[in-house]
Amino acid sequence: MALCRLFSIKGRVQGVFFRDSTRRVAQSLGITGYAVNHPDGDVEVLACGEPGAIDELAAWLQDGPQMARVDEVLAEDVEIRAPAAFTTG
Repeated sequence: MALCRLFSIKGRVQGVFFRDSTRRVAQSLGITGYAVNHPDGDVEVLACGEPGAIDELAAWLQDGPQMARVDEVLAEDVEIRAPAAFTTG
């Protein structure tokens, strides 16, 4: 059964290809979900997949892509139907 975890990433994470980079990493790990910008400047990521893959993505989110500056990553496991793909919006 897939684990779903909701992340909130704070810092300089918009306008630095954070969502698209997250999508590429997630897809390479077989993770479905989404990455979306919030009006307050945070990025929200829903990641659903095998626990080990979610942990790998969580570690990557601590730094993000090269131009990002991640100040904080909050995470919580959620009970939700896993999406069929990983999208950005």
